[in-house]
Amino acid sequence: MYEVYRAKMLFTVWIFSIFGFTNYRVLYTQSTQKTNNMSEKHLVCQGAVCKCNFGTTPDKLKVNTQSRRYINDKDGKQKLTATHVDIGSTFEKNTFGSCSKKNNTPCTAVVTQWSGYYDKIIIEDNGGMVLLEDSKATCPIGGTDCITIINHGQIAELGPKNMEKADQDIMKELCPILTEPEKPQHSLTFNTR
Repeated sequence: MYEVYRAKMLFTVWIFSIFGFTNYRVLYTQSTQKTNNMSEKHLVCQGAVCKCNFGTTPDKLKVNTQSRRYINDKDGKQKLTATHVDIGSTFEKNTFGSCSKKNNTPCTAVVTQWSGYYDKIIIEDNGGMVLLEDSKATCPIGGTDCITIINHGQIAELGPKNMEKADQDIMKELCPILTEPEKPQHSLTFNTR
């Protein structure tokens, strides 16, 4: 069972690293004595929305440590895969508004470490392990795990395969313009003498 799962995971990682996919998720097991629980979580990419427990506004994650591994981006231009080595000033505005830990003075967002990353996928460019949607970051002011991810940053992109697999009856109801018109059925009668 484990070998089959491992083979599937390695194939999935290979496909991910070669092509990238929309809405990429990692399947992994969390084994405990009482349960064998299969969890499904999204990987985090550039543009993920993060918030601090002590800040007033969210900010978007910016990947600075690698520039080649994209996810959820068919053109490979915007959605870099975020890893646990994306530390320091790694946000677009580098602020979460005003910080309640600093008497509501402006926040200067600095990540010192990430926790809850997925250690089975390592990005070879920076040696970083990919972040999951429930990963958390530590700030020297806010403390351990004070920065959380609100949205993983992936956006589903529909392609031709999605349209082929879609239920045609539902597609007709949702968007009649996109469906092929039904061909009228004519019957011809010939009289022969």
